[in-house]
Amino acid sequence: MEQTPTKKSFRHYMYFLFGQQFSMLGSLIVGFTVTWWLTIETGSAVVLSISTFLMFLPQIIVTPFSGVIADRWNKKTIIAISDSLQAFVTFALFLFFLVDIQEVWLILAINTFRAGLFAFQLPAVQSLIPTMVPKKHLSRVNGFNFLFSGLIFTIGPVIAATLLAFFPVDQIFLIDIWTFLIAIVPLVLIKIPKIHQVTEEATKKSMFKDFKTGLLTIKMIPGLFAMIGFAMVWNFINRPWTVLTPYFIRYTHEGTALNLALLMTVSQFGNILGSIITSIKKTWKHKIKLNIIGGSLFFLFQIPAILAPKGNFILMMVALFPAWVIFPITVSTYLAILQTVVSKDKIGRIMSIDHMISMAIAPIGALIAGPLAEIFGIVNLFLVFAIIGMIVPFIIWSFTKIRQLEIMDRKLMDEVEEITEVVETPKVVETSEVIEASEVFQITKSID
Repeated sequence: MEQTPTKKSFRHYMYFLFGQQFSMLGSLIVGFTVTWWLTIETGSAVVLSISTFLMFLPQIIVTPFSGVIADRWNKKTIIAISDSLQAFVTFALFLFFLVDIQEVWLILAINTFRAGLFAFQLPAVQSLIPTMVPKKHLSRVNGFNFLFSGLIFTIGPVIAATLLAFFPVDQIFLIDIWTFLIAIVPLVLIKIPKIHQVTEEATKKSMFKDFKTGLLTIKMIPGLFAMIGFAMVWNFINRPWTVLTPYFIRYTHEGTALNLALLMTVSQFGNILGSIITSIKKTWKHKIKLNIIGGSLFFLFQIPAILAPKGNFILMMVALFPAWVIFPITVSTYLAILQTVVSKDKIGRIMSIDHMISMAIAPIGALIAGPLAEIFGIVNLFLVFAIIGMIVPFIIWSFTKIRQLEIMDRKLMDEVEEITEVVETPKVVETSEVIEASEVFQITKSID
């Protein structure tokens, strides 16, 4: 029988999460440094578009297979290999800059490879949550994830901008090596539960069949594909803002790396607040409605920042703050839905397929953002996409089956609450067996 998450596994996951924050901090500092270097050295919105496109490309190619691998291989090994290779590549980047090899194409290639390692690792990291965390804590743990990442994204850009003012770029790259060494310690020490495979024959299935099973799982759960499709469209619409913010700050508002860092920091304060709200609140009803309304409001709050007078970074910070309060709440509830309605033995491949589909057209958005900005103007581009982003969520709600997913999620969460109440009585009940029976009956009966 599959191991049920325990207090010990929950505690081990929190150790792992703590260590990963150091790894994230190092990667963020390096990422910020590389992006600003490209902005200053090239002065081109097109180069930033190409850079982002190349970073997304591996996520589309690698992620489908990495999800299957996450379900079949040792998750600790996958994460350790990915982190180690990323540190090695960053050290190579340090050596190139040290000997004055600073070709743009080389930097883009290394960034792309780093993105591929991230795509390889992500499903394994995400699939740890339902494996090690009790279901009643899923939304809160997703909130913790956003809280910690919000803290990292708050201090990371400021640290990077400060370092850029005092140190050469190559010295800054070494930070990623030190943070890797810190992060690897809890990963080595924790124990990750193994997921029991249903039959020995099932373990011999090809990756293609496992991937197909993931697609069938999505198809058989009403509204799940619509929800993932909504994430795909939302990510595409938000891509110009994400890609061209450094260019917008530097050339539209004549800002500095510190201005960009402070804008990102204030936004992350909103992220932290939203994450705290998510962490404190145990469960959320109407998760889909939250995602629809939140997705629309996010773009509404972008508009004052887009139209801010030249150099008025204060107005931009104030406008974007509530958008980033909303963001972690919507994403945490989105992930909680996936983790609730999908059985644990399939969660890795579903997470990878979700990531692949939700990011499927984001590279296109990244690639066209630069040329469109140079043709129509960056402010006009931002404004049009923000208006579209406000409207699209309500179209998804009105013309797809996404509402059915909310009904299913509510039903499964009610079952978990009922089971918890039974366990708290003197009667002896195998909670994991009841939950898994419900999942098999409700979700995967027709698939298996």
